[in-house]
Amino acid sequence: MQFADSHYYTMKYPVTSNPTTTTENKTGSWKTHKPKIDLDKCIGCGMCARVCPESCIKMIEMKKHDKDKPKTDYDYCKGCGACAAECPVKCIEMEPEIK
Repeated sequence: MQFADSHYYTMKYPVTSNPTTTTENKTGSWKTHKPKIDLDKCIGCGMCARVCPESCIKMIEMKKHDKDKPKTDYDYCKGCGACAAECPVKCIEMEPEIK
């Protein structure tokens, strides 16, 4: 520490990494399971989009359905299953990822 006008201050340390979100890095290639959504059974509540830790599920307007429905971006999905666990009508099923 150094002194400046009788006040302590800490040295500024250089940033050695640039923290970002996972939406800047495709990370879904290593998942073992992926969510499969039955859009006919889905009620469009958006719970899956709210609980997704990676924000890779978005509610979008679909012309075939009268409500917004979830769409998963599999490039960023980690296959954690939070969406399937929290779906109130259980329209999301985790299926094995086939490479």
